[in-house]
Amino acid sequence: MLSIKNLYSGYDKSEILHGVDIDVNPGEIVVMIGPNGAGKSTALKSIFSLADVYSGKIIFKGKDITKLKTFELIELGISYVPQGRQLFQNMTVLENLQMGAFIIKDQDVIKKGIEDVFEKFPILKEKQNQVSATLSGGQQQMLAIARALIQNPQILLLDEPSLGLSPIMMHEIFDKIIEIKNEGVAILMVEQNARQAMCIADRTYVLEGGRIGMHGGKEIIDNPKIKDIYFGGV
Repeated sequence: MLSIKNLYSGYDKSEILHGVDIDVNPGEIVVMIGPNGAGKSTALKSIFSLADVYSGKIIFKGKDITKLKTFELIELGISYVPQGRQLFQNMTVLENLQMGAFIIKDQDVIKKGIEDVFEKFPILKEKQNQVSATLSGGQQQMLAIARALIQNPQILLLDEPSLGLSPIMMHEIFDKIIEIKNEGVAILMVEQNARQAMCIADRTYVLEGGRIGMHGGKEIIDNPKIKDIYFGGV
């Protein structure tokens, strides 16, 4: 579904990724882990045309999307939930969802999309007229994901969805991610909580210094290097 081929990218003249290859198949959760500064978020931003691609290709469903603009990527079925959620803080929950539907012209489709995300996230329906800044961190993350789902994506890019959340809320968000995957949406996710992320992932890529240091399925959870660096030797 999505293939990143020999990607070199970064910001202005600062190269962050050095020849990265990543594949996401339909119906998969693929996770990127690694230390801060390894290039995980840059990989997502490169896909979503928010970073500078110097060379390499990004292919989505057989189409070269490397040079497409962000709105064109959304129209193709790629949605992105940035780190830190980046909601419209002074707007209500409902208004944030309506902003997520900006590419959709049919009001009936927008209404149905909002109904669908309210069914998936009942707390958002309950708080639909509440200003988003007053939501808890977990509720704000739900809203950020819901806003992306309004666009009816085929693949969802998630940057640090558990950032700043309590363990209970983190598990709730991860359960929702599995639910979204089971509904047919592929997931490419950056996550610092390596253990939890790898447990729900079909495959994992480890980024180190802008390169892929290791990748594989659940079997790499038992790799001594993974245990020592990311699980504290446990």
